[in-house]
Amino acid sequence: MASYNLTGKLVIVMLFIGGLFSSSKEQPIFDENYSVNWGYENVVNNGSEVQIFLSNTSGAGFESKRAYGSGFFSVSLKLPAYDSAGVVTAYYLSSGGHEQDELDFEFLGNRENKPITLQTNVFVNGYGGREHRIHLWFDPTLDFHTYKILWNQQHIVFFVDNIPIRYFKNNINIGVSYPSKPMKIEASIWDGSSWATDGGKTKIIWSHAPFRAYFTGFNIDGCPISNARSASIVPCNSPNYWWNTQKYWELNSSEQKAYEIVKHHFVTYDYCNDKNRHPTPPPECSDQ
Repeated sequence: MASYNLTGKLVIVMLFIGGLFSSSKEQPIFDENYSVNWGYENVVNNGSEVQIFLSNTSGAGFESKRAYGSGFFSVSLKLPAYDSAGVVTAYYLSSGGHEQDELDFEFLGNRENKPITLQTNVFVNGYGGREHRIHLWFDPTLDFHTYKILWNQQHIVFFVDNIPIRYFKNNINIGVSYPSKPMKIEASIWDGSSWATDGGKTKIIWSHAPFRAYFTGFNIDGCPISNARSASIVPCNSPNYWWNTQKYWELNSSEQKAYEIVKHHFVTYDYCNDKNRHPTPPPECSDQ
């Protein structure tokens, strides 16, 4: 685990960055922008807060009512507590289908007092394989933390409490595929015993079920797409959307400083550095 000194530095930078992202926007209730799409019996909807839980019969999930072509998407989440080995809680954007574009936050549960792994991934046309994993600098089961995905035509950035933990630059100029399909916002909790913890060696202990994840913060800052199956996202690249303006084309100096701390001290796996899978790193890795 990272030292207290490193965590302290990261928190100081985070507090500064937090001022840049602060918003007084009133938060809508869940039903305004989202609906449950599976595991209905394992959902508790309290309006401004929703629980989804995994039992020994089912998980659960919800999705946005509309698809989007760009945006700065966020949710506040508190993960299942205690022994959650084998449990996967996910927050992601997805176009759906076999050739999906997808941007993933996946939280991989663990035995009590062992760190939960946060895995991010980028899928384009059904191809992923771009896993990136970190151990967080806090216990995500104790309180709500905010997880964000910025998606514009410059890059994709994953944030935790305003700290950038990973970015994926638009490198189509060197032949790297980039998400181009309308995507819905989704969240789910499910049984990942076959792979999530210690490569599948550590399984769910069902006597600890149900495993509950708590969500709040249901505002959506995105460019909506009317007909998600056939529409182009090109209009969503307009500079009239604030997340497409030049301010959001790159990390600022404070964000870059925080990102360097995460990259060098909290990352536990990066596909770019996996010599077994990639003796020659993929072309996008020079910019990650």
